[in-house]
Amino acid sequence: MQIYNPISPVKTMVKIYPHLAFPVDMGIVQDKILPYLTTEQESFTIWMKSLVFHSKGCTVFDSKGNLIYRVDNYDSKSCSNEVYFMDLNGKILFTLRQKKLGFFKSWEGYNTTGTRFRLRKIFKILPRESSSSYKVVMGSRIVDGDQQSCYKIVNRGSVFAIKDGSGRLMAEVKNKLSDISGLDLGDDVLTMMVEPQLDHSLIMGIVIAYKLTKCKL
Repeated sequence: MQIYNPISPVKTMVKIYPHLAFPVDMGIVQDKILPYLTTEQESFTIWMKSLVFHSKGCTVFDSKGNLIYRVDNYDSKSCSNEVYFMDLNGKILFTLRQKKLGFFKSWEGYNTTGTRFRLRKIFKILPRESSSSYKVVMGSRIVDGDQQSCYKIVNRGSVFAIKDGSGRLMAEVKNKLSDISGLDLGDDVLTMMVEPQLDHSLIMGIVIAYKLTKCKL
């Protein structure tokens, strides 16, 4: 598979980071994403667009406006069955594939280091709340058939949170507000807050899988 380098972003990105311009300082980006562990609470901007023309995907920036993650999906289908989550340079961090479990569909993500997860929706027989939930099973539990959730995604309107098995908040994603005017930048521009001591590449992989369940990529 041929991976293309991103082209210059369109003018829409000026609304997200009006004080920053491309090209990105590669040295800063490399220092930022290696390793992927957060040392404190960190914010990321997710733009639900690809920087490559004629493709779907998303682009992720750190709090300084440096591009660190991307998804460039060349599949013309409305809902893709496989996508690649990459760093700035096109290195694949996670491969995400759709799986069918009987009548249910799920998304699995895995990388070359052996990290693996499966995300699927939790269906309620008698839903009483407007929220929806998804469970994320990690690693060997997928192979062993242990369906106990390692993580859980709770969606309430335009905001969704990722929590661990004990209910501790790991990350929250919501619509981004302009730093200048405070206005909502729309459904395509999101803010992700990740708590300390977490692998933000894994968190982002889970977020992408969640968006894929809604055919957003």
